[in-house]
Amino acid sequence: MSRFWNVALLSAALMAPIAITPTALRAQDQRAARTYHDKQHNDDHAWNGQEDKAYRVYAKQNHRKYSEFSRLKEDDQQNYWNWRHEHSDALLKIEIK
Repeated sequence: MSRFWNVALLSAALMAPIAITPTALRAQDQRAARTYHDKQHNDDHAWNGQEDKAYRVYAKQNHRKYSEFSRLKEDDQQNYWNWRHEHSDALLKIEIK
């Protein structure tokens, strides 16, 4: 009987990462799925890792401390979108994946 419990425990330990992974991937996708509307240019922007890299370049160039984009005031977000329309991924040398 103890052999059965050893096999069951080993199986559960090996299956745990597989059961957790889809939840982690789903959480990552939801974070990346956020979109923002640019009022001045009347378009929408998907916030993803690529956009976050561009925002970090913007913050550094404008001598600002990095903070989450979603927590910025609306005017500060709009200033970023204005800057972003003038700075493509190719210009910023951000890899497109």
